[in-house]
Amino acid sequence: MSGRTKYTDDYSRIAIPEMFFEEAEKFEETMLYNRSAIKEIQTKLEILNEELSLRTKRNPIESITSRLKAPESIIGKLRRNGLPITVEAMEEHLNDVAGVRVICSFIEDIYSVADMLIKQNDINLLTRKDYIQNPKDNGYRSLHLIVEVPIFLSDKSLYRRVEVQIRTIAMDFWASLEHQVKYKKGIPDADRIVEELADCASIIAATDKKMLDIYHKIMTMQERI
Repeated sequence: MSGRTKYTDDYSRIAIPEMFFEEAEKFEETMLYNRSAIKEIQTKLEILNEELSLRTKRNPIESITSRLKAPESIIGKLRRNGLPITVEAMEEHLNDVAGVRVICSFIEDIYSVADMLIKQNDINLLTRKDYIQNPKDNGYRSLHLIVEVPIFLSDKSLYRRVEVQIRTIAMDFWASLEHQVKYKKGIPDADRIVEELADCASIIAATDKKMLDIYHKIMTMQERI
């Protein structure tokens, strides 16, 4: 498979925050379940990519990355939402502790991959937010899915939630730059940069559509040969 899979967090090397000390074992167990859910989703996506590669002679998925939300980020989000700092609150209210990001070549690949994933019998779709058809005010574009996937342990099986973000290479490049601006304080002319990024988002969206049109023209010409 040409797509790449990367694990971006290793909780075995990260100390458990003091807030979770009383629930240390439960916290570690929950993170194990979340890691397992990520692996299940990644495996499904890798298999889909290989299948589509055989059908279409190309890989619609360019790369797959994953991450577990850092403990400090979990605590911060619980606090912002006025929730107790407990494992129970984290499991009940946070949908993005486990995350998988899928980078596709073209916009149509995003929807093809998403539809095939959520049609699988053991996947439950909880929410779907289409920021491609309905971009955020700052220009952000991506397809977000919250899904439940089963994990299989030595003595039981259970469902865990995973946030799946699917976007094109261009959308991902824009989001990475916007993230840097968003979380770096004291940037001169920050408002102007935000405006420029919004303009770039529109240009990138138009470019994605143009690239898809060109791809379809190439495919049509090849079929005629």
